[in-house]
Amino acid sequence: MVLPSVRQLRYAPASPVGRGVEVLSFEQLRTMDRARRRALPQRPDFHVLALVTSGAGRHTADFVDHPLRERTVVWIRPGVVHRWTDVDEVQGPLVLFEPGFLPVSGPAGQAAADVFAPTSWQLDDRNWHLSMCAADHLSHEHATAVAHPELASPPVLVHLLSALVLRVLPSASASPPAADAENHTVFRRYRAAVEEHFAHQHHVTEDARQLGYDPRTLTRAARAATGLGAKHFLDQRILLEAKRLLAHTDLPVARIAGHLGFGDSANFTTFFQRQTALPPGRWRAGHGNH
Repeated sequence: MVLPSVRQLRYAPASPVGRGVEVLSFEQLRTMDRARRRALPQRPDFHVLALVTSGAGRHTADFVDHPLRERTVVWIRPGVVHRWTDVDEVQGPLVLFEPGFLPVSGPAGQAAADVFAPTSWQLDDRNWHLSMCAADHLSHEHATAVAHPELASPPVLVHLLSALVLRVLPSASASPPAADAENHTVFRRYRAAVEEHFAHQHHVTEDARQLGYDPRTLTRAARAATGLGAKHFLDQRILLEAKRLLAHTDLPVARIAGHLGFGDSANFTTFFQRQTALPPGRWRAGHGNH
């Protein structure tokens, strides 16, 4: 659903060369955005991976405020409502890439698909140095492709972006998200099903039946990957969208309940209050247009 108070950003690279990835900088962002629309809520349909090389500022993503300083990594995934609260003094590269640009079966692609992954974190000196080497290599390859299209190599760009993603991941996310290959595959399929059906399918048994698994298999795989049971994982995805709709639209609670697949507003209110300890109206009063 379109969020009226949120600017929808579509992937529109300055150059068609690169086929799915573009490397910019905070300096270029400020130059392109003289009106400072970056400080207002926006929702991209692409990934933004940013590395802060110097300066200090702030960034807000889905109701959480993050400080920016040297060696901060920011990863904004498609659909996240965010704003660059203060990046006037921040320097560093921003890598924009389309969903599906990274191979979905590889570890970098799996990290890109994780809707509950951290938005911001700090790297230590050693990992930061290696990450910047990877970012510089990607930047040079992309610049060469733009300047000399005959030298452009999409597979090289995919591999370089994959290397950068794997270097910047928090240590807890660097290994496969499941304890073994079978759990990994099961959770990957379950996560995709949740993303596709969460607005109208609220029971793990329905996903399990469609995927051909026992519900206990989904729970085991989800817990191995995220520490959450399958039902909790599903509920958190519904809750995140509910918060976005409450904060960034003027829709009545009853309309939001219907949009998210609840039979009536009372059921939605019970669900929301159980998750947040607040009824939807009170939560909205404290987070509207955040």
